[in-house]
Amino acid sequence: MPKALIIINRLNIGGPASHAAYLTKYLQPDFETMLITGQIGDSEGNADYMAKELGIEPQYIKNMHRSINPKNDRKGYSEIKKIIKKFQPDVVHTHAAKPGALGRLAAYNCGVKNILHTFHGHVFHSYFSPMKTRFFLEAERYLAKKSSSIIAISPLQKKELVEDFKICVAEKMEIVRLGYDFRKFYENLDEKRVEFRSKWGIDEDEIAIGIVGRLVPVKNHSLFLEALKVALNQSSTKKIKAFIIGDGESKREIFRKAKALNLHISDSTDKKAQIIFTSWIKDIDKAYAGLDIVCLSSLNEGTPVSLLEAQAAGCHIVSTNVGGVKDVVDGQAFLSESGDIEAFAQNLVESSQNYDYKIRSLNVGNNKIIKDYSLENMINRHKKLYFKYL
Repeated sequence: MPKALIIINRLNIGGPASHAAYLTKYLQPDFETMLITGQIGDSEGNADYMAKELGIEPQYIKNMHRSINPKNDRKGYSEIKKIIKKFQPDVVHTHAAKPGALGRLAAYNCGVKNILHTFHGHVFHSYFSPMKTRFFLEAERYLAKKSSSIIAISPLQKKELVEDFKICVAEKMEIVRLGYDFRKFYENLDEKRVEFRSKWGIDEDEIAIGIVGRLVPVKNHSLFLEALKVALNQSSTKKIKAFIIGDGESKREIFRKAKALNLHISDSTDKKAQIIFTSWIKDIDKAYAGLDIVCLSSLNEGTPVSLLEAQAAGCHIVSTNVGGVKDVVDGQAFLSESGDIEAFAQNLVESSQNYDYKIRSLNVGNNKIIKDYSLENMINRHKKLYFKYL
């Protein structure tokens, strides 16, 4: 039986971690698999529970962290090499930037013949200074030469990587969409909705708007807050309550921005609150059931999993039209250009005014986009790809 080693930076709440965990679980029994992962940040939601639920026991790399630290990175590289030499994988598949660097170099220098890397997003704009961005571009071009194949998660991302950033030639790239088990997002929707809205004090006639994800600069929560302020002033027929679900380095800055806009904020149940900060919510399916509209205001995105999950639950989508967003949304989505506060706000108003939970509940689970991103499709595509290189 061939062996596949999956490497992910950290098991934090989000799409890449669940993707790697699903691969590790469901490539079996065609492959003997192992998942190795690094350490999560202090403000990130821990998703270790997901691996345990799938019956996976990851190997933890003590010195693999998200940030660049030459001393730790050298140690992390050595740890990965030891695991590769012991496990003797036929395929090494890395995910995201840090594992992509340490893992691919370790695999190449250990003589592994089949080395694949998946871009879940990229950091080539809206993250760093021009000099630092240039460094990452050159590093990824070098690492692509050490790789058997580069995997993009959408056609748009492949175009960006090949044509815009020239990471590698098109012939070296494959497209494999992410895949998820969405059942929990549309099952028992009514019960979960009552539970969430009761917990957070949402009235029956109130429109609940949420934004889900890390609180970091690239997510551009400032745009969401400014558009929300406009929407609150313009929405005359329906009450609105907003939720920021997640945590991260920008939390204090987002708090300050909300206060500067004179928004009534809270981190607990408060009937008067216009916006509630919940931190991470483990049972995120209950949150989507209770929300009516899910927003995304990012400057840059790969495949935004929060929008896929929200659509599985039947939520309306209001988002900036960046990265892979357009690839993952259907007719229920309201899109605007990045930085256009007025357009984003008007989409919020229109979506909230036209929202009807009864209509939503009829369409739950029937979304074509959700079928395109099924777990079964993703696993089968990866199996075919692995066997192609074997």
